[in-house]
Amino acid sequence: MKKSVFREDFYWGGATASNQCEGAWKQDGKGESCADHFTVGKVDSPRRFTKEIEEGSIYPSHFAVNHYNQYEEDIKLFAEMGFKMYRLSINWTRIFPNGDDQKPNQKGLDHYRSVLELCRKYGIEPLVTMSHYEFPYHLTKKWNGWEDRRTIDCFVTYTKTIMEEYKDLVTYWLTFNEINTPLMGGGVTMSLGMMPKEEKLFFGKGDKITPNDANLIVNGMHHQFIASAKTVIEGRKINPNFKFGCMIASNVVYPYTCKPEDVMKAWEVQQRTNYYCGDVMVRGEYAPFTKSYLKDLQATIHTLPEDDAILKEGVVDYYAFSYYMSGCGTADKEILEKNKSIFSTAKNPYLKASEWGWQIDPEGLRYYLNETYNRYKVPLMVVENGLGANDKLENDTVHDSYRIDYLRQHIQAMAKAVEDGVDILAYTMWGCIDIVSAPTGEMKKRYGFIYVDMDDCGKGTLKRYKKDSFYWFKKVIQSNGEDLSD
Repeated sequence: MKKSVFREDFYWGGATASNQCEGAWKQDGKGESCADHFTVGKVDSPRRFTKEIEEGSIYPSHFAVNHYNQYEEDIKLFAEMGFKMYRLSINWTRIFPNGDDQKPNQKGLDHYRSVLELCRKYGIEPLVTMSHYEFPYHLTKKWNGWEDRRTIDCFVTYTKTIMEEYKDLVTYWLTFNEINTPLMGGGVTMSLGMMPKEEKLFFGKGDKITPNDANLIVNGMHHQFIASAKTVIEGRKINPNFKFGCMIASNVVYPYTCKPEDVMKAWEVQQRTNYYCGDVMVRGEYAPFTKSYLKDLQATIHTLPEDDAILKEGVVDYYAFSYYMSGCGTADKEILEKNKSIFSTAKNPYLKASEWGWQIDPEGLRYYLNETYNRYKVPLMVVENGLGANDKLENDTVHDSYRIDYLRQHIQAMAKAVEDGVDILAYTMWGCIDIVSAPTGEMKKRYGFIYVDMDDCGKGTLKRYKKDSFYWFKKVIQSNGEDLSD
């Protein structure tokens, strides 16, 4: 077998988020997060956010796949596949149930210590996301989440606590998951912890942002940037060997046509959704285009004199991102409205799509890897990539050749990017075990190598089954990405 193009210490693995996999929402002193107030939805009917928990409504995060109590079984399966890295998130409300508590919840600290120690036992490097759509609901009611600058201190107290607690177990950290989603028509409640004006979908499908909304969003995100930078600064004091990353929801945008107006629109969308956050977190400053962007939004960022220095000092070491699909930029509003994708761009007529309308574009991954690496010159991690599908369990397995094909094509694209000169550290496939879908709240939309017997209503045995892709990915890891055959 020829030598792999991937580095010898490449991290192959999988990723989850605590609100989508753990369940046990009231166990061991956990507080309520915003995620706990989103009901189940479907591809054609949005999830609802309810201010109070409604009797008779289904809230998927309350049960998920019970990873909180079955993590030993799950991590053992990850080890059987040969995982080199497991990306997990620590739920803020398990450590500080209200977000602003005076003391941490010891049972929460003990739980994640057990999880991280088990990863180490199996030789799996933990990649820990500090905030993955798990904002304390108490702070939403108290301060409207990240609208209030006081939330920064609460977050840094939380992050310092877990960094001190796990300083000998964790090297790689991500501060905020997909920090740019509020700029893409979604994530305002889950990401920024802001109370929605009305019941609405987690991903807003590009709903027009009003000037008032824009002010809340850009200032809430600024507070997150400061909180991230302060966490990095404090973390390096706790352990100089810590490595910190940003995490961006990639938005690959092609021109819908070769008309100059479409080319400029594609450029504009990509700059504003990808580089607005990337530049702050990697370069330590807002990009030059921010001035015109804020003018278009009719928004103003309210800063303090010390903010510039904090952002510059607290830059990250690597750039992590999710990649699922691409879109097209167009200046034609009629085309956009008739053909809109989940991320406010137009659908590409040359690409096929999943059952949930997410277009499949492996070459877009290569494009994004090259664009991003050439802009920032820091190592990259692909920390989310995968195919959501309606898997069928047959004779205790799932024959998911469609998932294998999807992953093969994206790994091939990643290999081409390495040959292009891109430095990639890791690939952690999203939803390595079936978990609740964030946009729709469904279990029906499955990503994992491992099937979990659980349905959208929280009914099932929770038994785990290995899919065909389980054995395929094990072979991929063993060959360091060289053997992608069936």
